[in-house]
Amino acid sequence: MASVPPPSAQGAGNSARLLMSCPDGPGIVAAVSGFLFGRGANIIASDQFSTHPERGTFFMRTVFFLPELERGREEFESAFEALAKRFSMTWRISYPHRRRRVALMASTADHCLLDVLWRNRRGELDMETVCVISNHERLRDEVEALGVPYLYLPVTRETKREAEQRAVEVLAGEVDLVVLARYMQILSAEFLAQVGCPVVNIHHSFLPAFAGAQPYRHAYERGVKLIGATAHFVTEDLDEGPIIEQDVQRVGHDYTVEDLERVGRDLERVVLARALRSVLDDRVLVHEGRTIVF
Repeated sequence: MASVPPPSAQGAGNSARLLMSCPDGPGIVAAVSGFLFGRGANIIASDQFSTHPERGTFFMRTVFFLPELERGREEFESAFEALAKRFSMTWRISYPHRRRRVALMASTADHCLLDVLWRNRRGELDMETVCVISNHERLRDEVEALGVPYLYLPVTRETKREAEQRAVEVLAGEVDLVVLARYMQILSAEFLAQVGCPVVNIHHSFLPAFAGAQPYRHAYERGVKLIGATAHFVTEDLDEGPIIEQDVQRVGHDYTVEDLERVGRDLERVVLARALRSVLDDRVLVHEGRTIVF
C-alpha cells in the first residue's frame, strides 16, 4: 500500500534512536552524551526516567544525528557495546528510515483495522503494512482495495492450532510487529513464543469489567459513567500485558447501547493509533510488567 513518508522519516539515513535501561547511578547521562559527542553526533532529543535515585533502574531515549552514520553503523554499535557493558545496559539502536514491517489481525469489526490502514496511507503511522490476517472474509474487499494482501484463516475449536501455525509460518521472521485490530480470538502461548515479535492489542475498558459477549449491553444495564479503551502488549495472561495507552470518555444516563458502542469505537481507534505511534517511534520500554512511555 502506497503511503506518504512522515517528515521525521525523510532524509533519516544518518539519524538513530538509542533506547537503554540499566541500574541507576551517577555518570550515565554524561557517559552516553560524551560518547556521542566524541563521535561527532548531534543530540536532537533526550528523555530519561529513574524508578529510584539510589537503587532504581534508569531509562533513557536519545535521538541523534551523526554524519556518515549510514555507512558505519556496525562499527558505531560495536563501539557503544563497550560503554553498555560498563553500566550493565540493556540497549538497542533503531534507525528511523528502516520502516517497521507490521501485520494486522482482525475479525469482523472494521473500525480499528481501516483506521490504521488509513493513517498508514496518510503517513501518520510510519510503517509498512505487510498483510491483514482474518478469521472471516468480511473485510477482504475493503482491505484489498487499499492494496494490502488479505489472508483468510478460519478458526474453529478443532482448527485453532492449525490456523495459528499457518499464521506463524507467514509472520515469523517477516514482520517486526503484529497488531490485533479487534481480532476476536485468544492467541496461544505457543503462537506468542513462535511469532518472534511484539503483539499489540486494543480492547474496551470498563469498571466493573464485563467479560464475554455484549459488553456494551452489560455496561448499559449497570449504568456505567465512563467508557474507555486500552492498548497493551499481548502476553499469555489474557488482557494482562503491559499497558501502552488508555483513554476514557464520560457518558450519561440517556446514552443508549448504540451510543455506548459508538463512543467505544471512537476511543478504540484513537487509543490504538496513539499506542502504535509510540511503539513505532521507539518511545516504549517495558519494565517489570509496566511500561515507560517517553
